[in-house]
Amino acid sequence: MALVGSRGTGGGGRCAENVRFPLIALTLIKLREVETTDASAVCCRNGNSRSRSVDMTEKSPGPRERPRKSSLSPALLARVFHQPALVYFNAVAEHLSIREAGRRLNVASSAVSRQISALEDGLGLPLFEREGRRLRLAPSGEILYRHTRRLSGPLEAAVQELEMLRGLKTGTVRLATVESVGFSFLPEIIAEFGRRYPRIHLDISVCSSADVIERLLAERCDIGLGFVSALPPRIEAALRRDVRIGVVTRPDHPLAARENPTLRDCVAHPVAVGKPEISIRAVIEPFLRRDGEAPPPLVEVDSIRLLVELALTGAYASIMTPIGAQAALARGDLVFRPLADQGLPLNRFALLARAGGNLRFAAAVFHEHARQRLAALPLPGSV
Repeated sequence: MALVGSRGTGGGGRCAENVRFPLIALTLIKLREVETTDASAVCCRNGNSRSRSVDMTEKSPGPRERPRKSSLSPALLARVFHQPALVYFNAVAEHLSIREAGRRLNVASSAVSRQISALEDGLGLPLFEREGRRLRLAPSGEILYRHTRRLSGPLEAAVQELEMLRGLKTGTVRLATVESVGFSFLPEIIAEFGRRYPRIHLDISVCSSADVIERLLAERCDIGLGFVSALPPRIEAALRRDVRIGVVTRPDHPLAARENPTLRDCVAHPVAVGKPEISIRAVIEPFLRRDGEAPPPLVEVDSIRLLVELALTGAYASIMTPIGAQAALARGDLVFRPLADQGLPLNRFALLARAGGNLRFAAAVFHEHARQRLAALPLPGSV
């Protein structure tokens, strides 16, 4: 896809008449034409209407309304798309924060705001909307981001290959991981990787397994670590580890004396379980409601770390996999007993990436490093 018109071979550097207009801009202009038929969908600044675009820290000079009511000419739009505005836009779209985008780019927030304003003005469309103190992408921003994040990939790959030519190994790895992995064996994997590749930047997000999948599909991360029962389309697993679901207690807890307790045995004692947003809850829920009975009183939490801490008090038995409790299990502070309920499935942990997506150098190196370490990792309760 050509983002700019071809330049003439004569003097003055003028754009040729057969400008190759950006397909992204054409899409956005079409959207603007549709949106102008619905006044509620367009940001207006006349009357009492309030703009839905980003509340910029600095206003552009001049009385003209921004974004403008009509787009720039193809040649001028091509120049807009060549400016740093797209880099700044990508950063704001990824983090949904002008301040964070400025921090990541090492520029002032006002500079980011000016670039976004220039881009909105050139396109004649608002790219962001405010929800209270938070930003979200407007429909036009969603379209632009869907294209620009794909455009940035080859450029980043080119920079990484050029750095390799100079003997440097650089780049960025965007990793999304579930909490239990994030505070158990992932830190050591990261530390070892950092010692081998000190110039590679790691951007790590901790979220639920569902969010790991969503981030991969939205191309907001390169690699995911999470629990999956079935792989969705467009996602592939380079490594799978099946682990048993069980109960984690202190050694002096009554359930610790049972080698293979059932959930019915467990709920005879105070029990802590994950909330529905934690993947294991969907697996055990049918067993908690077996025989049509209402589930017993439970302590429900949205944190694996808290499940471990509750088990350490001795007052609760926590239903979970051993992932996230390895340190306490290794010290002997806790014990893990697999549940013996018939038909209870295993919980599958996986190293995930987008299917068919060629990882750039840094992400590919970390992916292989993590795959090797996870394949050799001893996991209590693994099958």
